Amino acid sequence: MNSNEGANWQAIQGDCVDVLMQLPDDSIDFSVYSPPFGSLFVYSESAADMGNSTDDEFAEHYAWLVREKFRVTKPGRLTAVHCSDLPMTKWKDGAIGIKDFSGQIIQIHEDAGWIYHGRRTIRKSPVTEMTRTKHIGLLYKQLQKDSSKSRGGMPDYLLTFIKPGENAEPIKHTPEDFPLSQWQEWAEPVWMTINQSNVLNVAMAREGADERHLCPLQLDVIERALVMWSNPGDIVLSPFMGIGSEGVMSLRLGRKFIGTETKESYWRQACRYFDAEDRQSDMIASAVA
Repeated sequence: MNSNEGANWQAIQGDCVDVLMQLPDDSIDFSVYSPPFGSLFVYSESAADMGNSTDDEFAEHYAWLVREKFRVTKPGRLTAVHCSDLPMTKWKDGAIGIKDFSGQIIQIHEDAGWIYHGRRTIRKSPVTEMTRTKHIGLLYKQLQKDSSKSRGGMPDYLLTFIKPGENAEPIKHTPEDFPLSQWQEWAEPVWMTINQSNVLNVAMAREGADERHLCPLQLDVIERALVMWSNPGDIVLSPFMGIGSEGVMSLRLGRKFIGTETKESYWRQACRYFDAEDRQSDMIASAVA
Protein backbone atom coordinates (compact mmCIF):
# COMPACT_ATOMS: atom_id res chain seq x y z
CA MET A 1 0.00 0.00 0.00
CA ASN A 2 1.43 3.37 -1.10
CA SER A 3 0.41 6.73 0.32
CA ASN A 4 1.16 10.32 -0.58
CA GLU A 5 -0.20 13.52 0.91
CA GLY A 6 -0.19 17.29 0.86
CA ALA A 7 -1.47 19.96 3.21
CA ASN A 8 -5.12 19.21 2.38
CA TRP A 9 -5.11 15.79 0.71
CA GLN A 10 -4.12 12.18 1.12
CA ALA A 11 -4.00 9.70 -1.76
CA ILE A 12 -3.70 5.99 -0.97
CA GLN A 13 -2.95 3.21 -3.42
CA GLY A 14 -4.78 0.20 -2.10
CA ASP A 15 -8.09 -1.59 -1.77
CA CYS A 16 -10.81 0.91 -0.87
CA VAL A 17 -12.55 -1.39 1.61
CA ASP A 18 -9.32 -2.05 3.50
CA VAL A 19 -8.59 1.69 3.65
CA LEU A 20 -12.10 2.68 4.78
CA MET A 21 -11.99 0.07 7.55
CA GLN A 22 -9.12 2.08 9.06
CA LEU A 23 -11.01 5.40 9.07
CA PRO A 24 -12.76 6.53 12.28
CA ASP A 25 -16.54 6.52 12.68
CA ASP A 26 -18.33 9.70 11.58
CA SER A 27 -15.17 11.28 10.13
CA ILE A 28 -16.19 12.02 6.51
CA ASP A 29 -18.35 14.99 5.54
CA PHE A 30 -19.17 14.00 1.95
CA SER A 31 -18.21 11.48 -0.70
CA VAL A 32 -18.54 11.65 -4.47
CA TYR A 33 -17.30 9.13 -7.03
CA SER A 34 -18.08 6.91 -9.98
CA PRO A 35 -17.87 3.19 -9.13
CA PRO A 36 -16.60 0.57 -11.59
CA PHE A 37 -19.43 -0.01 -14.06
CA GLY A 38 -19.56 -3.76 -13.54
CA SER A 39 -17.72 -5.48 -16.37
CA LEU A 40 -18.49 -2.75 -18.92
CA PHE A 41 -14.97 -1.33 -18.55
CA VAL A 42 -11.75 -3.04 -17.49
CA TYR A 43 -9.58 -0.74 -15.40
CA SER A 44 -6.78 -3.05 -14.25
CA GLU A 45 -5.81 -6.70 -13.78
CA SER A 46 -5.91 -6.45 -9.97
CA ALA A 47 -8.06 -8.99 -8.12
CA ALA A 48 -9.01 -6.14 -5.76
CA ASP A 49 -10.49 -4.17 -8.67
CA MET A 50 -14.29 -4.42 -8.42
CA GLY A 51 -14.51 -4.02 -12.18
CA ASN A 52 -12.96 -7.49 -12.53
CA SER A 53 -16.02 -9.39 -11.35
CA THR A 54 -19.38 -10.77 -12.41
CA ASP A 55 -22.53 -8.77 -11.70
CA ASP A 56 -23.27 -10.79 -8.57
CA GLU A 57 -19.68 -10.56 -7.34
CA PHE A 58 -19.65 -6.81 -7.88
CA ALA A 59 -22.85 -6.38 -5.86
CA GLU A 60 -21.39 -8.39 -2.97
CA HIS A 61 -18.05 -6.55 -2.98
CA TYR A 62 -19.61 -3.12 -3.44
CA ALA A 63 -21.99 -3.73 -0.53
CA TRP A 64 -18.96 -4.04 1.78
CA LEU A 65 -17.77 -0.62 0.67
CA VAL A 66 -21.20 0.98 1.04
CA ARG A 67 -21.49 -0.29 4.61
CA GLU A 68 -18.07 1.07 5.52
CA LYS A 69 -18.88 4.36 3.80
CA PHE A 70 -22.04 4.57 5.94
CA ARG A 71 -20.02 4.05 9.12
CA VAL A 72 -17.42 6.72 8.37
CA THR A 73 -19.88 9.35 7.14
CA LYS A 74 -21.17 11.92 9.62
CA PRO A 75 -24.89 11.81 10.51
CA GLY A 76 -27.06 13.92 8.25
CA ARG A 77 -24.43 14.09 5.50
CA LEU A 78 -24.52 12.75 1.98
CA THR A 79 -22.82 10.56 -0.58
CA ALA A 80 -23.16 11.12 -4.35
CA VAL A 81 -22.70 8.22 -6.78
CA HIS A 82 -22.27 8.77 -10.51
CA CYS A 83 -23.38 5.86 -12.69
CA SER A 84 -25.27 4.73 -15.76
CA ASP A 85 -27.31 1.69 -16.60
CA LEU A 86 -25.52 -1.04 -18.54
CA PRO A 87 -26.23 -2.40 -22.02
CA MET A 88 -26.84 -6.14 -22.29
CA THR A 89 -25.22 -8.10 -25.09
CA LYS A 90 -26.38 -11.29 -26.71
CA TRP A 91 -22.99 -13.01 -26.42
CA LYS A 92 -22.73 -12.34 -22.69
CA ASP A 93 -26.29 -11.98 -21.38
CA GLY A 94 -28.25 -14.00 -23.94
CA ALA A 95 -30.35 -11.01 -24.98
CA ILE A 96 -30.08 -7.37 -26.01
CA GLY A 97 -31.47 -5.03 -23.38
CA ILE A 98 -30.48 -2.83 -20.45
CA LYS A 99 -29.42 -3.76 -16.91
CA ASP A 100 -30.80 -1.56 -14.13
CA PHE A 101 -27.39 -0.78 -12.62
CA SER A 102 -28.64 2.45 -11.04
CA GLY A 103 -31.45 0.52 -9.34
CA GLN A 104 -28.92 -1.99 -8.02
CA ILE A 105 -26.83 0.83 -6.53
CA ILE A 106 -29.92 2.31 -4.85
CA GLN A 107 -30.87 -1.06 -3.34
CA ILE A 108 -27.35 -1.69 -2.00
CA HIS A 109 -27.32 1.70 -0.29
CA GLU A 110 -30.77 1.27 1.22
CA ASP A 111 -29.80 -2.18 2.53
CA ALA A 112 -26.82 -0.53 4.28
CA GLY A 113 -29.00 2.05 6.05
CA TRP A 114 -28.73 5.01 3.67
CA ILE A 115 -31.84 7.02 2.77
CA TYR A 116 -32.34 7.50 -0.96
CA HIS A 117 -32.13 11.29 -1.35
CA GLY A 118 -32.43 12.05 -5.05
CA ARG A 119 -31.45 11.46 -8.67
CA ARG A 120 -30.18 13.85 -11.32
CA THR A 121 -30.29 12.59 -14.89
CA ILE A 122 -27.34 13.81 -16.96
CA ARG A 123 -28.00 14.17 -20.66
CA LYS A 124 -25.48 12.51 -23.00
CA SER A 125 -25.29 12.62 -26.77
CA PRO A 126 -26.77 9.49 -28.41
CA VAL A 127 -24.58 10.14 -31.43
CA THR A 128 -21.46 9.95 -29.28
CA GLU A 129 -22.74 6.77 -27.63
CA MET A 130 -23.51 5.23 -31.02
CA THR A 131 -20.05 6.13 -32.34
CA ARG A 132 -18.35 4.60 -29.30
CA THR A 133 -20.47 1.47 -28.78
CA LYS A 134 -21.99 0.75 -32.24
CA HIS A 135 -25.00 -0.56 -30.29
CA ILE A 136 -27.69 -1.92 -32.60
CA GLY A 137 -30.40 0.08 -30.81
CA LEU A 138 -28.82 3.39 -31.84
CA LEU A 139 -27.94 2.60 -35.45
CA TYR A 140 -29.96 4.53 -38.01
CA LYS A 141 -30.00 1.57 -40.37
CA GLN A 142 -31.79 -0.47 -37.68
CA LEU A 143 -34.88 1.73 -38.19
CA GLN A 144 -35.02 0.49 -41.77
CA LYS A 145 -34.42 -3.12 -40.79
CA ASP A 146 -36.58 -3.55 -37.65
CA SER A 147 -37.18 -0.58 -35.34
CA SER A 148 -38.49 -2.83 -32.56
CA LYS A 149 -34.82 -3.08 -31.53
CA SER A 150 -34.27 0.70 -31.61
CA ARG A 151 -33.93 2.67 -28.35
CA GLY A 152 -32.91 6.09 -27.11
CA GLY A 153 -29.52 7.01 -25.78
CA MET A 154 -28.52 6.13 -22.22
CA PRO A 155 -27.97 9.01 -19.79
CA ASP A 156 -25.74 9.14 -16.74
CA TYR A 157 -27.16 9.57 -13.25
CA LEU A 158 -25.98 11.25 -10.09
CA LEU A 159 -27.61 9.39 -7.21
CA THR A 160 -27.54 10.92 -3.72
CA PHE A 161 -28.06 9.21 -0.38
CA ILE A 162 -28.17 10.67 3.13
CA LYS A 163 -27.12 9.10 6.41
CA PRO A 164 -29.89 9.33 9.04
CA GLY A 165 -29.39 11.86 11.82
CA GLU A 166 -29.04 15.60 12.24
CA ASN A 167 -26.36 17.48 10.33
CA ALA A 168 -24.28 19.28 12.98
CA GLU A 169 -22.78 21.67 10.40
CA PRO A 170 -25.53 22.99 8.06
CA ILE A 171 -24.52 23.77 4.49
CA LYS A 172 -25.64 27.35 3.91
CA HIS A 173 -25.53 29.61 0.86
CA THR A 174 -26.15 33.28 0.16
CA PRO A 175 -27.68 34.91 -2.93
CA GLU A 176 -24.19 36.15 -3.76
CA ASP A 177 -22.48 32.74 -3.82
CA PHE A 178 -25.52 30.78 -5.08
CA PRO A 179 -27.84 32.96 -7.22
CA LEU A 180 -31.47 32.02 -7.79
CA SER A 181 -30.83 31.46 -11.51
CA GLN A 182 -28.15 28.90 -10.67
CA TRP A 183 -30.48 27.06 -8.30
CA GLN A 184 -33.25 27.00 -10.91
CA GLU A 185 -30.87 25.23 -13.28
CA TRP A 186 -29.32 22.87 -10.73
CA ALA A 187 -32.74 21.94 -9.31
CA GLU A 188 -33.79 20.57 -12.69
CA PRO A 189 -34.25 16.76 -12.63
CA VAL A 190 -32.34 16.57 -15.93
CA TRP A 191 -29.00 18.36 -16.26
CA MET A 192 -28.72 19.41 -19.89
CA THR A 193 -25.63 21.61 -19.66
CA ILE A 194 -22.94 19.20 -18.42
CA ASN A 195 -19.91 19.39 -20.72
CA GLN A 196 -19.05 15.74 -21.41
CA SER A 197 -15.50 16.66 -22.47
CA ASN A 198 -14.68 18.63 -19.31
CA VAL A 199 -12.53 15.91 -17.77
CA LEU A 200 -8.94 15.54 -16.62
CA ASN A 201 -6.45 14.40 -19.21
CA VAL A 202 -5.92 10.64 -18.89
CA ALA A 203 -3.19 10.14 -21.50
CA MET A 204 -0.31 9.88 -19.01
CA ALA A 205 -2.16 7.30 -16.90
CA ARG A 206 -2.91 4.85 -19.70
CA GLU A 207 -1.00 1.61 -19.89
CA GLY A 208 -2.88 -0.10 -22.70
CA ALA A 209 -2.35 -3.75 -21.84
CA ASP A 210 -4.67 -3.90 -18.84
CA GLU A 211 -7.56 -1.62 -19.78
CA ARG A 212 -10.12 -1.03 -22.50
CA HIS A 213 -11.40 2.33 -21.39
CA LEU A 214 -11.01 4.98 -18.72
CA CYS A 215 -13.97 7.29 -18.22
CA PRO A 216 -13.24 10.07 -15.70
CA LEU A 217 -16.17 11.88 -14.11
CA GLN A 218 -16.92 15.30 -15.59
CA LEU A 219 -15.59 18.18 -13.51
CA ASP A 220 -18.93 20.01 -13.91
CA VAL A 221 -20.75 17.19 -12.09
CA ILE A 222 -18.20 17.08 -9.27
CA GLU A 223 -18.34 20.86 -8.82
CA ARG A 224 -22.13 20.87 -8.53
CA ALA A 225 -22.07 18.03 -6.01
CA LEU A 226 -19.40 19.68 -3.85
CA VAL A 227 -21.10 23.09 -3.85
CA MET A 228 -24.52 21.61 -3.09
CA TRP A 229 -23.62 19.07 -0.43
CA SER A 230 -20.40 20.12 1.31
CA ASN A 231 -18.90 23.09 3.12
CA PRO A 232 -15.47 24.66 2.58
CA GLY A 233 -13.03 22.84 4.83
CA ASP A 234 -15.03 19.60 4.75
CA ILE A 235 -13.32 16.24 4.26
CA VAL A 236 -14.37 14.71 0.94
CA LEU A 237 -13.86 11.01 0.17
CA SER A 238 -13.52 9.19 -3.15
CA PRO A 239 -13.02 5.41 -2.78
CA PHE A 240 -12.53 5.07 -6.57
CA MET A 241 -10.20 8.01 -7.11
CA GLY A 242 -8.91 7.11 -10.57
CA ILE A 243 -6.70 9.92 -11.84
CA GLY A 244 -7.99 12.32 -9.21
CA SER A 245 -10.92 14.27 -10.65
CA GLU A 246 -12.84 14.48 -7.37
CA GLY A 247 -9.69 15.45 -5.50
CA VAL A 248 -8.74 18.23 -7.91
CA MET A 249 -12.17 19.84 -7.64
CA SER A 250 -12.24 19.40 -3.86
CA LEU A 251 -8.94 21.25 -3.52
CA ARG A 252 -9.99 24.00 -5.93
CA LEU A 253 -13.16 24.58 -3.92
CA GLY A 254 -11.38 24.72 -0.56
CA ARG A 255 -12.21 21.22 0.68
CA LYS A 256 -9.91 18.53 2.05
CA PHE A 257 -9.67 15.22 0.24
CA ILE A 258 -9.02 11.54 0.91
CA GLY A 259 -8.88 9.18 -2.07
CA THR A 260 -8.07 5.53 -2.71
CA GLU A 261 -7.12 3.83 -5.97
CA THR A 262 -5.94 0.30 -6.73
CA LYS A 263 -4.08 1.02 -9.96
CA GLU A 264 -0.60 2.48 -9.45
CA SER A 265 -0.42 4.49 -12.68
CA TYR A 266 -3.75 6.22 -11.90
CA TRP A 267 -2.66 6.85 -8.32
CA ARG A 268 0.63 8.40 -9.42
CA GLN A 269 -1.14 10.62 -11.95
CA ALA A 270 -3.63 11.75 -9.28
CA CYS A 271 -0.75 12.68 -6.97
CA ARG A 272 0.79 14.77 -9.75
CA TYR A 273 -2.48 16.62 -10.21
CA PHE A 274 -2.80 17.24 -6.46
CA ASP A 275 0.78 18.50 -6.26
CA ALA A 276 -0.03 20.90 -9.10
CA GLU A 277 -3.06 22.19 -7.21
CA ASP A 278 -0.87 22.75 -4.13
CA ARG A 279 1.62 24.75 -6.19
CA GLN A 280 -1.17 26.83 -7.70
CA SER A 281 -2.58 27.57 -4.24
CA ASP A 282 0.88 28.62 -3.00
CA MET A 283 1.26 30.97 -5.99
CA ILE A 284 -2.11 32.58 -5.34
CA ALA A 285 -1.35 32.96 -1.63
CA SER A 286 2.02 34.59 -2.42
CA ALA A 287 0.43 36.98 -4.92
CA VAL A 288 -2.24 38.05 -2.43
CA ALA A 289 0.37 38.54 0.32
